[in-house]
Amino acid sequence: MPKTHPLTTVDAAWLRMEDPTNLMMVSGIITFKKLVDFDHLKAVIEHKLLSFDRFRMRVVQSRLPFAPAYWEPDPTFNLDAHLHRVALPSPGDKATLQEMVSDLMSTPLDFSKPLWQYHLIENYGDGCAIMCRLHHCIADGMALVFVLLSLTDMMPGVPPPTGKESSGEEAAENGNSMLNALVQQGAKAVGTVWETTSKVASESLEALVNPAHAMELALKGTDTALAAGRLFLRSPDPKTLFKGELGVAKRAAWSKPLSLRDVKAVKNVTGCTVNDVLVSAMTGGLRRYMLNRGADVAGLNFRAAVPVNLRTPEQMGDLGNKFGIVFLSLPVGIGDPLERLHEVHKRMVELKNSKEAPVALGILSAMGMSPNELQGTLVRMFGSKTTAVMTNVPGPPMPLYLAGQEIEGLMFWVPQSGRVSLGISILSYANKVFLGVATDAGLVPDPNEIMEGFYTEFDELMALVHEAEAVAAAETAKAVKTAKKEEAPVKTRVVAQPEQCQATTKSGRQCRNHPLEGSDFCRVHQA
Repeated sequence: MPKTHPLTTVDAAWLRMEDPTNLMMVSGIITFKKLVDFDHLKAVIEHKLLSFDRFRMRVVQSRLPFAPAYWEPDPTFNLDAHLHRVALPSPGDKATLQEMVSDLMSTPLDFSKPLWQYHLIENYGDGCAIMCRLHHCIADGMALVFVLLSLTDMMPGVPPPTGKESSGEEAAENGNSMLNALVQQGAKAVGTVWETTSKVASESLEALVNPAHAMELALKGTDTALAAGRLFLRSPDPKTLFKGELGVAKRAAWSKPLSLRDVKAVKNVTGCTVNDVLVSAMTGGLRRYMLNRGADVAGLNFRAAVPVNLRTPEQMGDLGNKFGIVFLSLPVGIGDPLERLHEVHKRMVELKNSKEAPVALGILSAMGMSPNELQGTLVRMFGSKTTAVMTNVPGPPMPLYLAGQEIEGLMFWVPQSGRVSLGISILSYANKVFLGVATDAGLVPDPNEIMEGFYTEFDELMALVHEAEAVAAAETAKAVKTAKKEEAPVKTRVVAQPEQCQATTKSGRQCRNHPLEGSDFCRVHQA
């Protein structure tokens, strides 16, 4: 078991931001059409998840003033304290599941133990769900997606692990890298998932900022100081019904799966990106929610803090936090779906070369070292400048299996740091896209209303696709008809030859002689 070691300054920042009204947890829900065997799941957790030493370690606050918190092995670690089996109350539908997820999302983790829990939730239809909760100081959302991948298989029927594949000591000796853990487990197939997932960002959910490019920008010239200045001097977000005092209770909702093919169809017709389409439709959903409550949205813009992965491909499996933040201004005041989409696209492009992400990483690091009073000031300052946290994580493009059962759907939520009440999550999986909304119950008691607005906005964008397809089909049919007409051969007119001479005799009757070949008249009347 590894010895104690201090938290990084960035990980410490997330630990110190913990508040009863804003728990610093990453929460996830995994759904299945069939029931997962509890003992099988327990074996997977024991032999795969616990190969990462951090999941056996707890956080301890130093008794020395200004000394950092540190990780230490939990001397009384017991897997049963972290893996629970519960049943969903009747009727066991999605609404009931969302209520249970909301309750768990509102419940703090036990800081005397390693900061994570899994709940197997049975009686969800004919299947079940798994709720995952992990403290943000363990890792960020991108790293935890790769941790999830390390638990899965690419085919059904894989027997429970027995512990012969690897051990925690072996994983620790290899730098606690997830990729090394995968190799130790002999899961070559999951390595393929890793490679495919690394590529999927360009095919489904595009990365906002290229990590290497972002760091390169951060090291160039004095513009970094200007980016830092913009972060601090940016004006506060306007007061809306999404901003206010937070309570303990939270609410969670997530979408039905969207076809990635449909999202790409909108992308192709409009010349935007997959991200642009989803963000614009969600912005429209927020607009509809406000309008339904009589709020004034004319000319309204408010910001979403967007975490940006700053890992290189080689660092993708490492635990901990390595991401920056950029601020995306959402054009809530624009009612026309197409106009709003193009405005979102324009603002997204501007973020591509932003230096704010690595600068924000540095500020988070500084927050982890600053006294509590100063950190509180920084948290309040960032919270005043944004209304939502919007996360975007590309998941695996193919179906995966956990504890022998196929994963039907995935969703996750990151904490809304800085006293922010609204969280929006976007995740792709198996050629589907899922969106989630997390809210403070006192400010937004039913986030499903936001999801309904999102559906309406996305349907309107799909209507543009259908119109474009109809126009394209009409143009194609017209072009084909014109081409056929132009290609048709010119037919020579064939005139039938009469059976008798067409001349009239002196008596006024028609001549009965046969006409000459090729003529209407007989020999007599030919002249």
